[in-house]
Amino acid sequence: MSVPTPAGPSVRVDAWLWAVRIYKTRSAATAACRAGHVRVGGERAKAAQPVRPGDEVRVRIDGFDRHLVVRQPISKRVGAPLVAAAMEDRTPPRDPTPVMAQRDRGAGRPTKRERREIDRLRGRDQL
Repeated sequence: MSVPTPAGPSVRVDAWLWAVRIYKTRSAATAACRAGHVRVGGERAKAAQPVRPGDEVRVRIDGFDRHLVVRQPISKRVGAPLVAAAMEDRTPPRDPTPVMAQRDRGAGRPTKRERREIDRLRGRDQL
């Protein structure tokens, strides 16, 4: 039993991700698809899976998900103004990462002053 697909222009998901400059090379986009970092409509996508206008593509890059919507299927790399027309970026803004205090490795035991600064940064300065 085959699932009917909507008519219209389509392009491979790996070629589209490369064309809209999500990945630097098409082979990197293909590798991301093989690794399971690309989802189309919530399902894992193979590199040759077609994408059409309106499809939602989720890409995991550097531990962060990008939510993209296909507006125009393109297979050739284009300039930045055309990329904006070819996709809609619905990625939520990243949460600011908290700054963690780090000491140099091999610096020895912290002095009393450094210990107080560390406690203050960690929110343990009640006394």
